[in-house]
Amino acid sequence: MSAALSLSAPASADATPGRPSRVIPGFHLSLGFTLLYLGLIVLIPLSAVFLKTFTMTWEAFWRAVSSERVVASYKLTFGGALLAASLNVVFGGIVAWVLVRYRFPGKKIIDALVDLPFALPTAVAGIALTALYSANGWFGRVIEPLGLKVAFTPVGVVVALTFIGLPFVVRTVQPVLEEAERELEEAAASLGASRLQTFYRVILPTIAPALLTGFALAFARATGEYGSVIFIAGNMPMVSEITPLFIITKLEQYDYTGATAIAVVMLVVSFLMLLAINLLQAWTRKRGQAEKA
Repeated sequence: MSAALSLSAPASADATPGRPSRVIPGFHLSLGFTLLYLGLIVLIPLSAVFLKTFTMTWEAFWRAVSSERVVASYKLTFGGALLAASLNVVFGGIVAWVLVRYRFPGKKIIDALVDLPFALPTAVAGIALTALYSANGWFGRVIEPLGLKVAFTPVGVVVALTFIGLPFVVRTVQPVLEEAERELEEAAASLGASRLQTFYRVILPTIAPALLTGFALAFARATGEYGSVIFIAGNMPMVSEITPLFIITKLEQYDYTGATAIAVVMLVVSFLMLLAINLLQAWTRKRGQAEKA
């Protein structure tokens, strides 16, 4: 009895009331290293962008970020990223469902192919998509006579952004589906719920936070995408020119302040949209916990 008490003493001594328990030793050192690393990798480079922009006058800044050509690139970049992320939420969720709930030949191969956009260089993806959807490509020669042109149009931009964003949704939703309690679905079915009711009332609330997380990751990835888009977009001003390409053009013209000004706008808009998505995700999670309680 005394041996058991002596063995448990250190654990109880560490768990002081009002003081959070720390499992990993060296918490302050680890936290300091984390903040230092994030500062060097994330905060300082982003701060440099803002500091460079602050050297401009307000008139010069507004002229650089609000020209008609730049605004058109904003619309295509953020609109295309939003549409691509929305498509990935729907179809990525279906892919995750199939991989988790069904058994079929070649399942492991398809599961591995989902990660292909992660490993494939973006330039290779852009060249491959352009070869497929151009006028003489495998898909392009079939769909262009029908009046649907993909390559060198804004549609091609959405296709490329959808391609590179799919794994984010699948890999976010897949583990949640694997851990979901199927007994709840069986209980809903036994109580007379239809498949549609079971999906909306049981399955969707469970995977909604994961879907929002996948959407946020896919949107963030698509907003800054460059390599896979420039080949299939055609880069026509006012039509299919994305904002990252416009920033590269500014840098090639040695207009560094103009490039950083446009980058600041992209940073602020992306941050606000991601903040809104994270708040919505937190609200959805709290609502789900309240319903379970």
